[in-house]
Amino acid sequence: QVQLVESGGGSVQAGGSLRLSCAASGTTLWMGWFRQAPGKEREGVACISMYGSTTSADPVKGRLTISRDNAKNILYLQMNSLKPEDTAMYYCAAGWRCMVGGMDYWGKGTLVTVSS
Repeated sequence: QVQLVESGGGSVQAGGSLRLSCAASGTTLWMGWFRQAPGKEREGVACISMYGSTTSADPVKGRLTISRDNAKNILYLQMNSLKPEDTAMYYCAAGWRCMVGGMDYWGKGTLVTVSS
């Protein structure tokens, strides 16, 4: 069992920045960030393997960057040049495949609101 606790969400104006953190009680092959906007399905944002390989969704490439500190079991999401369409609940997840159905553990989420 891996427990995940997110922090760092908040409200910011378009063009601003935020950094999300996720403290994990253990580790798995993949850790990632997913988001869900009101009325929409949960979607992947970015994932990182324990070996450092990363993957990210096209809408966030160049703006949202994932990283992890394996020694401390902390996952980060640096969010720059934020847009109103980035508004969503952001979830930290851990598991063996980088996709919604492939993650075994989920945090409760942290809300990010971007105003225009």
